[in-house]
Amino acid sequence: QVQLVERGGGLVQPGGSLRLSCAASGTNIFSAYTMNWYRQAPGKQREFVAAITTRYSTNYADSVKGRFTISRDNAKSTVYLQMNNLKPEDTAVYYCNAALGNVGYWGQGTQVDVSS
Repeated sequence: QVQLVERGGGLVQPGGSLRLSCAASGTNIFSAYTMNWYRQAPGKQREFVAAITTRYSTNYADSVKGRFTISRDNAKSTVYLQMNNLKPEDTAVYYCNAALGNVGYWGQGTQVDVSS
């Protein structure tokens, strides 16, 4: 069973930056997982934010392209989400997801609030 723990959320002003991290444990094949970030704003469905494959190929939601960067450190079993130029509409709970075939694991989420 893979456990995922997100960190790095908080309150930031519009235009500010945050770096989220997601550390995986319970697996010795972290490098085999595609890692994803999702978010869920109040009253809305969970939505895809960014993904990084085992070959370090990345994909982003249109709403965050050019502002967010996903990266991974397989030696630390950790995936990161660097978020720059944050906007109020980025306010949400951010979730980490590890995917391998038909199996997926979720973290508990970390709250990001963008407000002046």
